[in-house]
Amino acid sequence: MVDRRKCLLLTHSATLFTIFEADVTASALRATRQLITGLIGRELRREELPAGTFGDLEQQEVLLAKTEDRSVLGCMNDMAFRCEHVIADAGDLARTDLPGLNRSLRRNINSARGYCPPVELAARRLAV
Repeated sequence: MVDRRKCLLLTHSATLFTIFEADVTASALRATRQLITGLIGRELRREELPAGTFGDLEQQEVLLAKTEDRSVLGCMNDMAFRCEHVIADAGDLARTDLPGLNRSLRRNINSARGYCPPVELAARRLAV
């Protein structure tokens, strides 16, 4: 929770492609598939990556789960700390450049994935 608002931090475990979303409502969380696929689609467009980067999300099962991978969990904790720091520097959530924050999360290198930025790992999925 940031500024008394529910926030969501999503991370693709293979690439660490991350999305931070503020003001998530309980009703939006009940429609998990729509929320998640909408957020992924929006952020892929912002990164100028094809909608199919992570496969056909309409045909795949979308799982929202706690990770059991400690390296992913560590990276997510670091990203959550980064989000808190950026929001505090901006003054509050309303003054935070959320698209810029999301973009920076995907350009941060992580040792868990060979020091490669998540946006590059996501783009590599297209070549496979």
